[in-house]
Amino acid sequence: MSSSARAGLSGALGMTFVGGSVAVSGVLAHAPLHTAQALRYAVACVLLLVWVRLTGRPLRRPRGNEWFWLLGVTATGLVLFNVALVYGSRHAEPAVLAVAVACVPLALATAGPLLEGHRPGSRVLAAAAVVSIGAVIVEGLGRADAIGLLWAMVVFGCEAGFTLLAVPVLGAHGASGVSVHTTWMAAVMFGALALATEGPRAASTFDAGELLAIGYLAVCVTAVAFILWYTCVRTLGAGRAGLLTGVAPIAAGVIGIPVVGAMPSAAAWAGVALIACGLALGLGGNGAAGQAQRSPEHMPEMSRFSPKSNRASKSSNCSTGLDARCG
Repeated sequence: MSSSARAGLSGALGMTFVGGSVAVSGVLAHAPLHTAQALRYAVACVLLLVWVRLTGRPLRRPRGNEWFWLLGVTATGLVLFNVALVYGSRHAEPAVLAVAVACVPLALATAGPLLEGHRPGSRVLAAAAVVSIGAVIVEGLGRADAIGLLWAMVVFGCEAGFTLLAVPVLGAHGASGVSVHTTWMAAVMFGALALATEGPRAASTFDAGELLAIGYLAVCVTAVAFILWYTCVRTLGAGRAGLLTGVAPIAAGVIGIPVVGAMPSAAAWAGVALIACGLALGLGGNGAAGQAQRSPEHMPEMSRFSPKSNRASKSSNCSTGLDARCG
């Protein structure tokens, strides 16, 4: 199996876990939000550190403006995203927020290649449009007031930021490094919010079902899914990897069958078919057509995102950890 195929399977599996979290997250609807998220990311970080230690993968401290990108991933894709879902749900139906997430493939197909140093490919852009339309059909449309629409836009931006802001540091830190650093940062941020808004005793209020839900989110949706997703992004590039976000609504629908006891509508099945067509178009044998030829494992150099990029040298490349042999 080729590296691209393995990466595609990794991304699809990661999005399957994310889709499965929809039903699990409902268990935490009345639990202390910030405390639950702080516990989730703290547990995930510990598991990731154990995995890094057992596999012998490199893990190093961020340097320079790497902190900016990692903090950006954490603040938007992990912290603000979860907060926006909660507050947005008070002004908009879940389908509205889901549609916002469904439009992310277009953002990744457009901005991802630019961050990676080449122009967006027309075929991947077309595939992203098909996947997004299919996902919107699967999720359905909902009602929202003006505030709900604003929160939906925040959800969209945060979901895109989770991938796009990681692109400049994936080459230096790899999937494991980005996952470890963003989870401990998220645990600290949510921990501070929890202490300020819910108090130190909030953790003692969780029942067994809520603890199991937090455990699933920590293990499957965070520790495992982060590694799978960032491995996919590093190999396929953000644009092509973004197409696989269409797997999440399909997984949510399939997993929801035994929960709600009803089969998806004909329109939902049509949406699934569109998503499948988009994936075939963008990830097929010639799915990379229109993109600049490059080794899929090499992400952009951090020097491109530094004001001093015109003075980049061989030693500065080594200091960013782009090549594991340099560090």
